[in-house]
Amino acid sequence: MPYDSNVMRRATQALEARKAARLEQQEVLRQKIYRQLPRVAEIDRALRQTIVHIIAASLKEGGDPAPSIAAVRAENQALQAEKARLLTGRGYPADCLDDRPFCPQCGDSGWVGSRMCACLKALCTQEQIRELSSLLDLGEQSFDQFSLDWYSPLGSPSPRENMEFIYDVCLSYAQKFRTFPFRNLLLYGPPGLGKTFLSACIARVVSETGHSVVYDTAAHIFERFEAQKFSRDETGGADEDVSRLLRCDLLIIDDLGTELTTEFVRSAFYQIVNTRLMTNKKTIISTNLSPAELSRRYGANILSRIEGAYRILPFFGDDIRKQKK
Repeated sequence: MPYDSNVMRRATQALEARKAARLEQQEVLRQKIYRQLPRVAEIDRALRQTIVHIIAASLKEGGDPAPSIAAVRAENQALQAEKARLLTGRGYPADCLDDRPFCPQCGDSGWVGSRMCACLKALCTQEQIRELSSLLDLGEQSFDQFSLDWYSPLGSPSPRENMEFIYDVCLSYAQKFRTFPFRNLLLYGPPGLGKTFLSACIARVVSETGHSVVYDTAAHIFERFEAQKFSRDETGGADEDVSRLLRCDLLIIDDLGTELTTEFVRSAFYQIVNTRLMTNKKTIISTNLSPAELSRRYGANILSRIEGAYRILPFFGDDIRKQKK
């Protein structure tokens, strides 16, 4: 799951900061104990020399070094036992000065071999949710806060019946992200019916399960593609943005159709849809345009790809924003 480099950088910084804080706290405790129990400081200095003594014993000329090594080890054990008695006698745990990382799996490095450790994944998830929260009000936009009361029960099917089905699909999609049969969703309909709200709900749940999620407006997404194509970003940020748009576990494109649609935009949109389908990456598209309007604006080939690989969910009813006013 390729996290955004900014998310990875902030998560790594958080991991390093946590490790530094732990070491600082450990050193404060160590100095406190050394002041109270000077003998513990002497024992620690002697224990640090143990490896030197063992090496010297193993290199000792003549005779078998095994007895010398055994004697050094016995002395080491005696010092450790004395240290434990001193610490517990003063009310400290016997191992309170041992270096114990927050994560025993990776030793607070964030990696177990070439595999990202669960502790770093958790920090990446936190940073990703924090980033999404800057774009979306994830405090309010959650499945628990979604209300069907704004949708009329009149008609067949009624807007409320339709939204009950859409809500169930979106909730299941988020909760069963890896296994849900619909890999991609197209949410379309007039503004003010909850498309962005439900997209945000999905983004939140999928992020919390440790998957990489990118949520952005169509206009900004195509702007980054244009910056990459025409080298308008000398820092290389556009290359990075386009890469994460194509590689993230879930891409949510909001407000498709509000951008200025050019031939370049059509090509970029097809590249996004086609590349993510070919690499089995999941995508959600939210738009005010109907499938027929999508075809006219972006081409029949892109609509064919969407109709063949996306679960299309039509929204209809009265504008909730107007009702709330």
